[in-house]
Amino acid sequence: MKKKHKFIIRVISWILFIIYLVMMVYFLFFSEMLGRTPSDTYHYNLKPFTEIQRYITYYRRLGSFYVLLNIVGNVLCFMPLGFVLPVLSYKNRSIFKVTFMCVLCSVTVELIQLISKLGSCDVDDVILNTSGGILGYICFAICMFIFRHRTGKNNKKKNRRK
Repeated sequence: MKKKHKFIIRVISWILFIIYLVMMVYFLFFSEMLGRTPSDTYHYNLKPFTEIQRYITYYRRLGSFYVLLNIVGNVLCFMPLGFVLPVLSYKNRSIFKVTFMCVLCSVTVELIQLISKLGSCDVDDVILNTSGGILGYICFAICMFIFRHRTGKNNKKKNRRK
């Protein structure tokens, strides 16, 4: 790939990443629709899979919208992070580094929610967010495989013609 194309991809990735971060800050800390209103008490869960189990058990009572919003929403909101990190930084092309960064970002978000009393601090959110980051990385890896496979075939055809 030409340096010009790489530069354009990197600039577009940074722009999209900044838009993503602004949206994440809004939805995670300021969206009243998602319950981000100040509270007088701390809301937290430190027991893994408690909230996930509760959402699955009381699926009918809570409604599919809220169950999907919580479980699928937490996964989907961190998928872009897992996809874009390796695009923005060659140093973060390892699944271990991307996973670590997703855990770190998720724990930071949950701690800010705990300290600010906006939303709740939930270990299940860290699990779901990290899973989303890993799925995002897997999507990145698949895209890179397809890209390399296609460009590799094109290069072989060009070399045969010479």
